[in-house]
Amino acid sequence: MSFLSIFYALIFYAATALLVVGLVRKIRQYAKTPAPLKIPTTPAPVTKGGVVFRMFKEVVFFYSLFRSNKWIWLFGWVFHLTLLIVLLRHLRYFTDPVWWWVDLIQPFGKYAAFGMILGLAGLWARRFLVDRVRYISAPSDHLMLALLLGIGISGASMTFVAHTDIVAVKVFFLGLMRFDIQPLPSDPLLLIHLGLVAVLMIIFPVSKLLHAPGVFFSPTRNQVDNPREQRHVADWAVAEFESAGDQQQSKP
Repeated sequence: MSFLSIFYALIFYAATALLVVGLVRKIRQYAKTPAPLKIPTTPAPVTKGGVVFRMFKEVVFFYSLFRSNKWIWLFGWVFHLTLLIVLLRHLRYFTDPVWWWVDLIQPFGKYAAFGMILGLAGLWARRFLVDRVRYISAPSDHLMLALLLGIGISGASMTFVAHTDIVAVKVFFLGLMRFDIQPLPSDPLLLIHLGLVAVLMIIFPVSKLLHAPGVFFSPTRNQVDNPREQRHVADWAVAEFESAGDQQQSKP
C-alpha cells in the first residue's frame, strides 16, 4: 500500500471524527442554550404549524433573504441548491449498488458544479463591491469562500479537463467505510480536491458554516408569536422558581 493512500485515509478518518464530534457538540450546545425572551421576528406565526411552515420557507427558499435583497438571494440560493445536487451526486462513491435516484441525477450533478461556482463568485464579489459588506468582512470570510471555490473548481476540472479513475476513487472510499484501505489514484487534481474537502470537514464545526444547523435553533425563527396568550418562561427560570418555592416551604 502506498504512503499516499494511507496518508489520505488517515486524514479522512480524522476529518470525519472531528466533523461528527464537533457538530454533535455544537448542536447540543445550541439545544441547551436558554431563550429567556420571546423574540420572533415579526410578522411571525402564532401556531406551531405556522412555525414549521416558516422554517420550511427559510431553509428551502431563503424567504427572508428574498424579501431583503434579490441579488444576494439569487447567488445564495443558486449556490446552496447546486451544492445540494453535487453532494447527492457524490453518494455514488459511498453506495454499492448505487441507488436509482442517485443514478438519475448524475447528468444534472455534473453541470450543477458550474452553478455552485457562479453562486460562490457572486457572493465573494459582494464582499468586495458592497461597501458595508466589505467593512464587516473578516479574513476568515474570504478564506472560506476561497476554500469552497477551490473545491468546486477542482471538482469540475476533474470532470471536464483532466479525468481521473472514478472507479478507483469509489473503491478507495468504500474501503474506508469498511476500514480496508485501498489504493488511491495519484492524480494532482484529485489530491487537491480531496485535500480541500478534508480541510472543510475539519473547520466546519468551528466556522460560520454552522449556520446550517444553527438556523433551526434561532429564537427569531422558531418561536411562536403568542406572548399575550401564553407567558414565555425559559427552562432555567422554571427551575429557579421551583427551587425558590421549595425554599419558602421549608422555612418554619
